[in-house]
Amino acid sequence: MKYKIILMAAITSLFAACNDGQKPVDITKGKEQPGNKTQLSIVAEKALSSSARLPGQLVPFNEVNLFPKVNGFVKQLFVDRGSIVKKGQLLITLEAPEMESQLQAANSRYLQAQENGVASKEKYQRLKEAAAEPGSVSPLDIDNALSRMKADEAMANSERSNVASVRTMQGYLNIYAPFDGMIVQRNVSPGALVSPGKSTDQPMFILQDIHKLRLEVYIPEDYVDKVDLNQPVSFIFNAMPGQEQSAKISRSANALGSMRQEAIEIDVINKNGQLKPGMYAEVKIPMLSGSKSLLVPNTAIVRSTERKYVVLVKNGKAALVDIKEGLASHDSTEVFGNLKSGDSIITTANDEIKEGSSVN
Repeated sequence: MKYKIILMAAITSLFAACNDGQKPVDITKGKEQPGNKTQLSIVAEKALSSSARLPGQLVPFNEVNLFPKVNGFVKQLFVDRGSIVKKGQLLITLEAPEMESQLQAANSRYLQAQENGVASKEKYQRLKEAAAEPGSVSPLDIDNALSRMKADEAMANSERSNVASVRTMQGYLNIYAPFDGMIVQRNVSPGALVSPGKSTDQPMFILQDIHKLRLEVYIPEDYVDKVDLNQPVSFIFNAMPGQEQSAKISRSANALGSMRQEAIEIDVINKNGQLKPGMYAEVKIPMLSGSKSLLVPNTAIVRSTERKYVVLVKNGKAALVDIKEGLASHDSTEVFGNLKSGDSIITTANDEIKEGSSVN
């Protein structure tokens, strides 16, 4: 009971002290408060990396979709998917019975025209011999015979050309390989009806030249003037890690495509047949020495669905500057935009910072 009285007296004294207007003691008084000053970085201009790593893809050096020249039925196939073929090798034969009838009709017309030409020539020769005796044959008859002979000769030549044309069309019933390569796709079977197609139609065969391949690499617009076309490039295929190869750039498009990129090609010899069209590679493209770029911290770039920008600080105000990204490292990124070396930007920017807002 005695202890309870002492405890209540202590609590009463405490409340009395508070009621006398005494304020709680600030234990942080005299200590420095952390500042909220915005951290800035300087846009740096440094020499570009000696090379850029870009993806590349192998494509056949030559590729063709084989369509028939004439309508016909597939008679016999001599190759299938995966077959290695040589230039001029017979791949498929077609049959078109109506074409044989066309050839016979053309031959008949040619023979008839040929006989008419021979007869007209003989008639002209006889009239010409008879005209040696004055008054026996009129000059008009000789002229008519000469015109008739020339017309019949012309008709015979025309029918002969028609026969050759039908024979040429018959030759299209045999499909030959236009170059050495491999059949990578077969879409027909014996008895199938085939006809001349468009690029959107399905071909009979797809033939690819796999002895020599093209490694296609697309250079972004911002790098096209910095690529050293005279230096060899190195590349590693994803399917064959650790096997680095090198070669020179064989050709470049010298024009930008729809994606604002320039295509370059590197010829790759497929010595042992391990390389396949469609393989991806990481290509190390050499850059011209002395090329410099603007670098900013990775955290300074604000990315949204609509734009990419950095926050430039000018006279204590924020200005949003649109940029395009280039090469990136673990702490900085190459940028292209309305910036210059020495500009101050916010190191850690976000989309809450608005155009024209004050920067402490």
